[in-house]
Amino acid sequence: DLADAANKMLRLHGFTPHPTDAYRTFVGDGLFVLIKRITPAHTSKEMLQSCMGVFQREYEGNWNNKTALYPEIDTMLNRLTELQVNIAILSNKPDNYTKKCVGEFLASHDFYPVFGQREHIERKPSPTGALEIAKKLNAAPRSCLFVGDSSVDMKTGNAAGMVSIGVSWGFRTESELLEAGAQHIIHHPLELIRHVTHPS
Repeated sequence: DLADAANKMLRLHGFTPHPTDAYRTFVGDGLFVLIKRITPAHTSKEMLQSCMGVFQREYEGNWNNKTALYPEIDTMLNRLTELQVNIAILSNKPDNYTKKCVGEFLASHDFYPVFGQREHIERKPSPTGALEIAKKLNAAPRSCLFVGDSSVDMKTGNAAGMVSIGVSWGFRTESELLEAGAQHIIHHPLELIRHVTHPS
């Protein structure tokens, strides 16, 4: 859905669209960085702002056409709930989109808090949001698992003093996650349970 909205925006501005799979390497650092990555070099700030506005409009109406949870995510989350594990979300997507996605795909799970990119709060890989979550949950950062699929996530978890766990089924390769500082790599959602019940 994100790639479709971005490519429509590019075509509307006369730019060349990108293969859907290429967006794996474009996303993860926030909306403005995404727009800069997919538009030609030296695109003016005014044009970038125009592109961002069109992208937001297109994505707003088409953000849940193709998007779906990865297999076994529901099962893993249900198991975490049974274990009474606090679960939260920190995303570099705009805060309103993050909350919409959670409401659409994860409403049956008790995530708290849910934070997207907010004004005046540094986005990942700054540890600010992660540490805010730990504080809200009254949890020591070293007792928290920061699970993600990007180098940005691994850097965020490490900067916050948390245990960074990379997932191999997401947007980045295992080697990239390890290079970014992943302390553990998991290849199936249910592998996370072992790290919760038997932390190393």
